[in-house]
Amino acid sequence: MNQENQIKPIDILLVEDDPGDARLTKEAMKDTKLRNNIFHVTDGEEAMAFLRKEGRYADVPCPDLILMDLNLPKRNGIEVLAEIKNNKNLKRIPVVILTVSSAEEDILKSYNLHANCYITKPIDLNQFMNVVKSIEDFWLTIVKLPNGSKKLRKADN
Repeated sequence: MNQENQIKPIDILLVEDDPGDARLTKEAMKDTKLRNNIFHVTDGEEAMAFLRKEGRYADVPCPDLILMDLNLPKRNGIEVLAEIKNNKNLKRIPVVILTVSSAEEDILKSYNLHANCYITKPIDLNQFMNVVKSIEDFWLTIVKLPNGSKKLRKADN
């Protein structure tokens, strides 16, 4: 068995309501040597249902990384981030905020809630693709993620 088949894919939860940005993010991450599974939800309530393994998400894996927009319907990214980082079973999952907002207030709120990274989405298509690839290169090849994230189970409600 070659080494590539032995490497476990990285599970990424993409929380993004904009279909165009979601498609671009998935495309940028598809063009990589790394194997990853991208799970996509479109609002804050869906994100928490996924993370809690509720309903149709009962059998999904715990993500190794969360890429999240702040401007989400139903529950915004700040609310979701607060819930993730206040949950003992979820708080170690790295959360990268990827949003159009460059407002200092949003940046401060995100870091105060222990976001691992805050990135403002570039408007230019090529720059956007480069940013997503940079996120992937950093978080999936350079950073050491905690062992056992796959073993994390049903989050406390």
